[in-house]
Amino acid sequence: MLDIAEELNRWVGQGRDFAVATVVAVTGSAPRQPGAALAVDAAGTAVGSVSGGCVEGAVYDLCTQALQDGETVLERFGYSDDDAFAVGLTCGGIIDILVTPVRAGTPQREVFEAALAAAARGEAAAVARIAEGPAELKGSAVLVRGEAGDDGFLGGFGGHPELDRMVAEEARALLDAGKTGVLEVGADGRLCGEPLKVLVESSVPPPRMIVFGAIDFASALVRIGKFLGYHVTLCDARPVFATKQRFPEADEIVVDWPHRYLERTGTDGRTVLCVLTHDAKFDVPLLRLALRLPVAYVGAMGSRKTHEDRNRRLREVGVTELELARLRSPIGLDLGARSPEETALSIAAEIVANRRGGSGAALTGAHIPIHPDASTTVARRIGSVA
Repeated sequence: MLDIAEELNRWVGQGRDFAVATVVAVTGSAPRQPGAALAVDAAGTAVGSVSGGCVEGAVYDLCTQALQDGETVLERFGYSDDDAFAVGLTCGGIIDILVTPVRAGTPQREVFEAALAAAARGEAAAVARIAEGPAELKGSAVLVRGEAGDDGFLGGFGGHPELDRMVAEEARALLDAGKTGVLEVGADGRLCGEPLKVLVESSVPPPRMIVFGAIDFASALVRIGKFLGYHVTLCDARPVFATKQRFPEADEIVVDWPHRYLERTGTDGRTVLCVLTHDAKFDVPLLRLALRLPVAYVGAMGSRKTHEDRNRRLREVGVTELELARLRSPIGLDLGARSPEETALSIAAEIVANRRGGSGAALTGAHIPIHPDASTTVARRIGSVA
């Protein structure tokens, strides 16, 4: 649901009722991951996707029905000779879809409204919903926010304060990690009478991409970074080159020495750093710092000769072999790229492969999964004696 928060927040502002279908779990090959959502309003307007087209028609009908009867349902779609033609899930996977009506006057409406508003503003938020459990709890939800000092939560699960508190704590842990997943709660039934599963959706601000070096290759990389959903910063020490006119798609442009900017800006485990300056006076102090930060990716442009010379200089200033092993240089995958756009694509491909654990190999003739198995998101057991 939170992956389409901007559109749903507009619906809320317009007072629309809607039903939202959310992927809870995936087994085997499937095109969308847990948290992917499709919503349908009372007029039949649809937004989002849960399967890349495979089962959209059937899920649309479930949303329409949920709007009419107000019932929250969990539906499983899997491949077989019969249902392949019925709903089109021919990729061999199994997906569980939770369909929840969001109608005016219902207790969960306030929780969903607050969650959608926070996510639409780019704030960190997680909403937990019952996926499997007692009928009286279906549709109930809890919201936790990522604001500093906010240890409370909004909503609840029908008069079970211990359950509310435990789910809120686990939801906050998933939010801190920026993950969406399923909690298995109360396997011994002592919290609410029977075991249940809770879907926790997290929405966090976009990850950062910082591009160092205001060159033509950087312009193409800024564009593709925005396309991939990054908050993109362009940094260069030369004010004549680092301008909004040259990089209109950048979220921010910083005129400063790269290493000085990196020292004072915030990074996290999702940040990617792309060093395109290929000038030792910029590269060495910048990479010396970058390779010691807990970021997701550090890549540097340059020929193999430049790479060897840069590594020598980095060793001279105390960079260890373990730190050097983190450096992706020459930057990008081997696509035979020549133009700035092709080079940006090769860099982006390496970033995606690094983020998702891909090999970068061609899928044709390869015996590797197209879609990683997302079943590992079902996992955390709380409130259990086990």
